[in-house]
Amino acid sequence: MNNEQTAIRTTYFSIIGNTALALLKGLAGFFGNSYALIADAIESTTDIFASFLVLLGFKYAERPADENHPYGHGKIEPLITFGVVAFLVVSATVIAYESIQNIQTPHKIPKSWTLIVLGLIIIWKEISFQIVIKKSKQTNSSSLKADAWHHRSDAITSVMAFIGISIAIIFGKGYETADDWAALFASAFIFYNSYLILRPALGEVMDEQLYGDLILEIRKKSIEVKGVLDTEKCFIRKSGMKYHVDLHAIVDGQISVKKGHDISHQLKDHLRNEVPNLGHVLIHIEPNE
Repeated sequence: MNNEQTAIRTTYFSIIGNTALALLKGLAGFFGNSYALIADAIESTTDIFASFLVLLGFKYAERPADENHPYGHGKIEPLITFGVVAFLVVSATVIAYESIQNIQTPHKIPKSWTLIVLGLIIIWKEISFQIVIKKSKQTNSSSLKADAWHHRSDAITSVMAFIGISIAIIFGKGYETADDWAALFASAFIFYNSYLILRPALGEVMDEQLYGDLILEIRKKSIEVKGVLDTEKCFIRKSGMKYHVDLHAIVDGQISVKKGHDISHQLKDHLRNEVPNLGHVLIHIEPNE
């Protein structure tokens, strides 16, 4: 199974899980008198749409390179990440607004059984985060990483809700709004997390040089090729799940153009065989004198 197929299957996992949890949280929040749970349900609902957006992005990115897109369609992925972040920001804004409204409105103390529901949700969302973040690293997908952090932010809001409801139940009258305050704090965390997701995706669109370890690996592998004396410039840009490389290789200045051409092809093939997830590799031959 290739990276694209792995990412698509992982996204289906997120969609199914978020749909089930949105229903569970909404019902538990409504019948258990907890706005923190309802806020959780709102976030899970936006997560469903965000995951569908990620899925559409992966489907588009799967298209092969063509005349107008010689490097493929992978750049759609950070753009999809922007959309996912937008869903996070919208959900955080709705949660914050509704929390403030509920803090100002008297209401009943949440039911104690909602803590059991929240406990199960926290465990499941953390498991989901671990599964999806592992797949995002495996596939080098920024969209999948954003989707994973949806799960983690969901787990955090559930922890906040758990704390707020516990305070309301333990201290009783006068502390009914504790779970609303918990939802408000959770929205602040979601805003902060949105920035953490947005920043690397923006760097990807701007072709920011963020791949120092990969550059070191490419340089190390390059001098394994016979005829390559050293490397000079090495630029990397990420498109989808692939890394495109521009590399200057230093060779003996006395060899023929044909020999230099052959070395460049050998180097390109060697790098693509030895270094995972490389896309286009452009080799520029430099003489050593």
